[in-house]
Amino acid sequence: MSNNKPMPAPTEISAPFWEGLKAERLLIQQCNACQHWVFYPRRHCPSCLAHDLSWREVSGNAKLYSFTVTRIATLPDFADEMPQKLAVVELDEGVRINTNLVGLEEDEIRIGMRLQPVFAEVDDKGSRLLRFTGMDSDVDSLKRLPTLAEPEAESTESTPPARRIALDDEAALQSLVSEEFSAWSNQIVVDQALINAFAELSGDDYWIHTDPERARKESPFGGTIAHGALVQVLQSRLKVPLGFEITGFTNMVNYGSDRLRFPAPVSAGSRIHSRARVKSVERVKSGTQLTLELNIHVVGNERPSVINELVILYM
Repeated sequence: MSNNKPMPAPTEISAPFWEGLKAERLLIQQCNACQHWVFYPRRHCPSCLAHDLSWREVSGNAKLYSFTVTRIATLPDFADEMPQKLAVVELDEGVRINTNLVGLEEDEIRIGMRLQPVFAEVDDKGSRLLRFTGMDSDVDSLKRLPTLAEPEAESTESTPPARRIALDDEAALQSLVSEEFSAWSNQIVVDQALINAFAELSGDDYWIHTDPERARKESPFGGTIAHGALVQVLQSRLKVPLGFEITGFTNMVNYGSDRLRFPAPVSAGSRIHSRARVKSVERVKSGTQLTLELNIHVVGNERPSVINELVILYM
């Protein structure tokens, strides 16, 4: 989950609602003059116009009034949550709230179904947002903040052994050249903390990388993005299943890159993975040169964020 998503800004009027969510309590206003329940937070009762409202705790039990499923993120930061189930729910007190449904498959959702609140933790500061789920769902599991760098579960399927190719086997080396890419690597999250660490190390602290508030207002990407060089460097943490192993050499060096491009941004909080293909193999004066095209993508994005034609020299 991205830690760079826009968050609500409590005002003097709405602050009790947001503080209540932090304490896992749903507080809404009620008019002391006519007993009308009020949401969204405001200074006066929309029914009788009295300026006499009090905050009261309610159960949060509700029914689904309407919903829609969205599959394209409005901001890049939300790509990890697609598809989103956006909903309007009606509390038992009669007020309606815009929210997200969680813990439900699309075929489980029905207009009028009974719902319960989820006080979902969304950052490590204890901030929570109000979401809803079915009455039979495990609410506690939906409250917890997803770990940004959860390790990938190891596959239970056996991995076939890598094809071993001798450096002097010219025909076998040339057979590696292909237009087809390998399977995907493991995934890692490029969060704001990682971007900030790279900015400090590299000295590149330009605001589009390090200032989330300004980036949300001024950046064409709707938030901060990772340095292209950072995403490229992270390739070493992405284990691409190439399916072959070169043998029979004395030394191997990363000789450089024929081409290095950054076609698409990586927004803070994005999850990335990589795949590769052998573009060419040729004999040169100093040894055998293999060009490996590495493409790093944000998970779910067809357009790569990094294209690196890495030249490896075997001697």
